[in-house]
Parts: sequence; structure tokens; C-alpha cells
Amino acid sequence: MPRQGAIVAVLAIAGLASSFMFTLVVPIQSKLPELLDASREDTAWVVTSTLLAAAIITPISGRLGDMYGKRRIVLVLLALLVLGSVIAALSPGIIGIIVGRALQGAVVGVVPLGISILRDVLHENRVDTAIALISATLGVGGALGLPISAFITERSDWHVLFWVAAGLGAVVFILVLWIVPVSVLRTAGRFDYVGAAGLSLGLLGILLAVSRGNEWGWTSPAVLAMGLGGVVVLLVWGWYELRIAEPLLDLRVAARRPVLLTNIASIAMGFSLFASNVVYPQMLELPVATGGFGLSLLAASFVVMPAGVVMMLLSPFSGRLARTVGPKLLLVLGAISLILAYGFTLLFSSEVWQLVVANILIGAGIGFGYAAMPMLIMRSVPQSETGASNGLNALFRSLGTSTAAAVIGAVLATYTIDAGGMPVPTFTAFQLSFVLGGAAAVMALAVALFIPRRHSAEERHPSLPEGY
Repeated sequence: MPRQGAIVAVLAIAGLASSFMFTLVVPIQSKLPELLDASREDTAWVVTSTLLAAAIITPISGRLGDMYGKRRIVLVLLALLVLGSVIAALSPGIIGIIVGRALQGAVVGVVPLGISILRDVLHENRVDTAIALISATLGVGGALGLPISAFITERSDWHVLFWVAAGLGAVVFILVLWIVPVSVLRTAGRFDYVGAAGLSLGLLGILLAVSRGNEWGWTSPAVLAMGLGGVVVLLVWGWYELRIAEPLLDLRVAARRPVLLTNIASIAMGFSLFASNVVYPQMLELPVATGGFGLSLLAASFVVMPAGVVMMLLSPFSGRLARTVGPKLLLVLGAISLILAYGFTLLFSSEVWQLVVANILIGAGIGFGYAAMPMLIMRSVPQSETGASNGLNALFRSLGTSTAAAVIGAVLATYTIDAGGMPVPTFTAFQLSFVLGGAAAVMALAVALFIPRRHSAEERHPSLPEGY
């Protein structure tokens, strides 16, 4: 069997590759209507399709991993990344780009699956530190990937972005096949196809309503029909899942207090993270005459990048701290760091170095928070449910980021001034966005405080190993 350090390194690289997909097209996002000869509403699907695919496929892939082998499903997701990247790289029009980006979004499922693999193959003393490292890749890949994407688009044709993604996916596929051992722990039974379809339809309706509400109108018939329809489908799905012997997700496990509260905190934490990803780059790139800093995308990405560096540097410390004081305190510290970041920005945001400080605090907050959440989940679910439960937790984080994209986007679009015929966000828009990001962090802190520190014997599942 390969050395455990090599397994952790390969899964961390896979996590970096998956999170890189979310910042891959950021440098060309504003130019997509011109590049693809399509309307801005149509090109928005280049981003939306990735988000939808990630949210829908992640919990389903987690269950498939529990049943058919986690490494096998990781390889399938990486193959979809390569296929999607090649389709997008070869496509001259918008349809191929959207299809390719949707397939790229599927790879996000490798992070919760990788975390579950670590629980299966690592010694108990190394699990927390390794989980913290893999969790950090959710933010690190995006923060480090942004300057890489900006550099590529400034120096070459934008299609090269997708060729780079395809090459990265192919390399990670080979590394996983070579280094990561085959999963031996499997969940018996049949896959719940009806449950998978119901979850997909329900999430699709809600996420479409949230992500497209700004463009279509929050009270438009289409948005209301999709949003309410999605809620109804998920309610029926939940009723069905509780009544079958082999559900896609064991909702009774998901309803346990530590699991439920952790997932709720994940929504708030995801919102707080994505709010920073939206607001800080825009503030840095706006012209000085309109209240911004006038930086190029590449320069702005270097200001945001310290958040990812801090996440990576803190990951080993996070694991040791979790073993000493427990993951609950880690989540609390993460929420407090985010509150401090947004509070600092509300008071001090007139110099570039002040935004660097804020992003360092955000890196610490997300590093601690994202490391704590899978630890809390895996201490509360049986080992046979880790893939599905981590996938569900990733889904809740996606709900938070989707909501942030819609809400912060609406705020920045509402409070604008005219700058040479181009509407740009005002100082009030940025301040309100920081307040919302901080409020989400406060919510995460409040929920985290109610997560039980220890679980009683009655709450434990009989298949949970001693010490979890």
C-alpha cells in the first residue's frame, strides 16, 4: 500500500484541481458576450451550469462512492472534468462551453469523497490533520487559481484555459489511479434512482431560482414556479426517502443534532466566503475615479491570494487543534475570524494593504471553518455513510455560495452610479455587502455554539468506531 503521505498529497492535488474550476473563467467572464457572440444573460450560464452541476452531483456521487467504491467514483469525476474541458476547448460557440463547464462542475465531488477515503485508509492520529488539508483546498484552489487564470488569459487565447484544465485533470487521474488504494468498505444494497432524480429536480428548481432571480426578476412567474416547485419536490423527496429501505441519503442520520447544525452553519460559512470572492476583486479592479483601486485582474488576484495561502498554512495546525480541543471550537474560531475580517473592512478599506489584512483574516476563518465541518460530520455518522454525508455537507456549502452570488450580485447591481455610460457599484453597495458577509459569519457562530461538544452513547451509531 502506498505511503499515507502520498495518498494525502494526491487527494489534496485533486481538491485543488476541483476548486480551480470555479475561478477558471473569472478573467474572461465580462468578455464572454463578445467572445461567444451571445447575450450577457446567455453567457451567465457558463458560470451557472458549473454551480448547478456541482450542487446536484456532489451528494449523489458521495452515495455512489459509499456503494461502489470511493476511488472509482473519484476517477469517474476526474474523467468528466477532462471530457468537459476538451469539449469547451474545442467549442467555438456557447452551447459547447456550457456543456463543458457543467461537466467540469462534477469534479467538485472529489473533495468530500477524498475526505471519506482518508477516514478509511489513514491511521486515526493522522485523520484530522489530513482532513484539514483537503478541506483547505476548497478555498486554496480558487485563490491560487485566479492569478494563474489571469496570467494565461493575458498572455494567450482564452481556449488555453480549458486545455490547461484538461491536462490538470489527466495528471490527477493518473496520480489517483497510481497512488490511492481501492476502497474496501462498501455499503450493500441498490442505488436509489428515484431518490437521485427527486433530489436533482428539487435542487435544480431552487438553485435556478436563486441564481437567476436577479436577471429574471424575483417575483417573475418563472422564478416563483421554479423556487416553489423545487421546495415542493424536495418535501416529497424527503417523505419518500424516509419510507424506503435503501434511501439515497439517510435523513435520520442527517437530522442528528450535530450533523444538522453543522450543515446549517455550512450555509452561512459558504455565504460568507463567496461574498468576499465577489466583493473584494470588484472593489480592487474598479477605476480610482469611481472609488476603486484601479488594479488589473492579475494585480487584484495577488491581493486576494493571501487568503488561500493562509488556508494552506493553517491546515496542519487546524488538525492538531481539532484533536486537542475538538472541531466545534475550530468552527467557532473560524466564524470569529470572518466577523473580524468584515468588521475590519467596514472600518478600514481605503488602502490596498488593509484589504490584504482582511483577506488574511478570511483565509484563517475559512481554513478553520472548512476544516471543522467534515470532522464534525464524521464524528456523528457511521463509516458506511461518510461519502453521502460529506457530499450532503458540500451541498449545503454550495447553497450558501449560490445564495451569496445572488444576494451580493443584487446589492452591487442595485446601488450603482453612472461612470461613462457604465453602471458601477457605489461605496454604499460595498459596505452593505460587507455587512451581509459579516452577518452570515455571525449566524455561523451562533449555530456553531449550539453544536454538542460530545455525543452520548445513545446518539452514536453502532457502526461508529471507538474514538469518533
